[in-house]
Amino acid sequence: MASHSPHVTTMINPSCLLYGPGDARYEDRPIPIITSPTDVIIRIAYTGVCGSDVHFWHHGGIKRPITPNNPITMGHEASGIVHAIGSDITTLSPGDRLALEPGYACHRCNICKSGHYNLCPRMKFAGVPTIYHGTLTRFFKLPVDCCYRIPDSMGLDEATLMEPLGVAVHSVREVGVGPGMRVCVFGAGTVGVLCMLVAREFGADGVVGVDMKGGKLGFAGRLWERRRGLGGGYILDGKGEIQEEGKRMLERFGMDANEGEGFDIVIEATGAEPCMRLGVEVLKVGGRFMQTGLGKRNVTFPIGTMAEKEIMLKGCFRYGPGDFALGVQFAVEGRFPLKRFITKVVGFEKAVEAWETTARGEGMKTLIRGVDMLE
Repeated sequence: MASHSPHVTTMINPSCLLYGPGDARYEDRPIPIITSPTDVIIRIAYTGVCGSDVHFWHHGGIKRPITPNNPITMGHEASGIVHAIGSDITTLSPGDRLALEPGYACHRCNICKSGHYNLCPRMKFAGVPTIYHGTLTRFFKLPVDCCYRIPDSMGLDEATLMEPLGVAVHSVREVGVGPGMRVCVFGAGTVGVLCMLVAREFGADGVVGVDMKGGKLGFAGRLWERRRGLGGGYILDGKGEIQEEGKRMLERFGMDANEGEGFDIVIEATGAEPCMRLGVEVLKVGGRFMQTGLGKRNVTFPIGTMAEKEIMLKGCFRYGPGDFALGVQFAVEGRFPLKRFITKVVGFEKAVEAWETTARGEGMKTLIRGVDMLE
């Protein structure tokens, strides 16, 4: 349960902090100050709810536990308006509207220099327990290179989707989706559906979405109606042997597993072990598998099948150089109907309602308004 006392209207920088599983409190935190000439202070407009937020709310963290002695401000999918800028900034002005890349790396370590800043061991990512406070607050600070100005034609609500869109771009780019390929995406949540759309932009000839919930696939299907090459959905029933399910699935889409046929690429966006196993089954010989969904750390994975089919396995963690910017470009060009992803918006003091809505699987994307955003 969330604590609402004192009321946020009496605070200068109201923030929603999580102290542990089921323990969210609204408190006044210090307004961030500019300490670097490239700092930007942002007035948060909206924060989207992610599956990791739900996990934190229910279980108190993933790798690092949230404790009463070390609470964390929640939120990382966000948009906002420039409030103040550092002295060296010439590309932004107060009042500019922004999509926010919510984490920044050191840019000095060997990992950053190798082109993998998303894996930086010193990454400061919004809302990560014990490290860096998140965006469920009035004022938030980021370096200027993490701030993407958006045009008036894009809503600040839509701009919250730049974060999951960045993940989708990274996943599709890293696994090498290209013209003419057949792609299968497991999971029709926000990231999964965005992976489907991005795969089509990268030239995939056919994209199939897989989920256990017909409603999720129905949403994807309504998008597919408007986009050539996005034309298939497969509902899993969770019953029967994985190998038999794989054969039935391939037959449904005109492929013969006995001849080594299958999808060129599978993107797994659920983190569920059965989907990982089925994903390997429906790949063609020599296909590529991208693990995008974060699930349990210890799972049973079909290594034998992977070796026999010479499948390439890759992992996806957030987004790397150029991914976020490309996602913003796609959105600004109007390639994706982002507004349709937003199915619920709640007030700043109703964060728990937003988390529980997402936990129940209702709709696609729930947003939490910033403190100063009117209904």
